[in-house]
Amino acid sequence: MKFGLSFLPDANGDDLTATEYFNTALELSKLADHAGMNTIKITEHYLHPYGGFCPDPVTFLAAVAACTKKIRVMTGCILPVFHHPVKIAAKTAMLDALSNGRLDVGFARAYLPHEFSTFKISMDGSRDIYEQTIEAVIRLWTENNVSIDTEHFNIVNATSLPRPVQNPHPPVWGAAVMSRQSFSWLGEKGYHLLVTPPLDGLKNLKDKIDIYIESYLSHYPGQQPKITLSMPLLISENNTTAIRLSDDYLNKYIRVWADATESWSSHSSTDYPGYTGLGRILRENTPDKIRTNLQAIVGDPEIVIDKVNEIFASFPISEIIWQIDFGAQPSIVSYNTVNLFIEKVMPKLNFVRESTNVV
Repeated sequence: MKFGLSFLPDANGDDLTATEYFNTALELSKLADHAGMNTIKITEHYLHPYGGFCPDPVTFLAAVAACTKKIRVMTGCILPVFHHPVKIAAKTAMLDALSNGRLDVGFARAYLPHEFSTFKISMDGSRDIYEQTIEAVIRLWTENNVSIDTEHFNIVNATSLPRPVQNPHPPVWGAAVMSRQSFSWLGEKGYHLLVTPPLDGLKNLKDKIDIYIESYLSHYPGQQPKITLSMPLLISENNTTAIRLSDDYLNKYIRVWADATESWSSHSSTDYPGYTGLGRILRENTPDKIRTNLQAIVGDPEIVIDKVNEIFASFPISEIIWQIDFGAQPSIVSYNTVNLFIEKVMPKLNFVRESTNVV
């Protein structure tokens, strides 16, 4: 079993300042590194409390790399539609060097309409930009004198520097949420898979993971796809306290997330089927539904042990990365969750997967 920490800030600066947030995130990263965890991940968003504290994952992860020794750092995720591939290739290769080859590069399709309108990019056709940018980044990492001409960017005889430390390049991950096409495409390309629990419950993720695995193995027989699940975690010494705390922080997390997606109530895109009305769907969620449907794990250490073993037994995942900052919770709550996980949960997790088709 592999585990890590995921950061997706949802603070507005009044409830939690950026300095407080990042100081806590770096201290927790050092704690996770010392405990032998595998990954620190952070996402990219703009102009809203939902993720807005981190417009640049590479900057944060460079700070993590500087204060840790072994733990891997993961962009979770870079949004290619808002970046030129030359910038992505150069900045991530620089981070790979700064971390001494500890970088995993995760990409995701942006999905918040306000971000697209700010950068004057149409959501329709953005899937093509996403796919073409990732492929261009890999070529820039690995080839000299790269020339690529697309509708969205033009590269002529480019040799990107620095080169990545890892050979041939850092592991590439793609996030998929709702679109079956995304799961299939990531498998076809041989990229690793990042997933989060669907809004209708974790059990409904299995069919889409199966699509990814089937696509991956049909194109790369004998190789091993990797699947990482990212989800919220809150642990307290007793279950009643954990539920009480999670009521507060999950409620705030729902409100902030729903507000960020509110423009979907009047927006639609051919590249994002099923997203119209997303804000309303999020507002219908409740902390109790989130806990019941395993969209988050909440409880005392024994309950968390049981739920983690249940997830590993039910899904062919390689790693769980815990989101431990939801609801702009104070640092004492996040520290308590991470410490209890390290001291009372990790030592008692003993699940061993029988199948070796997926690691």
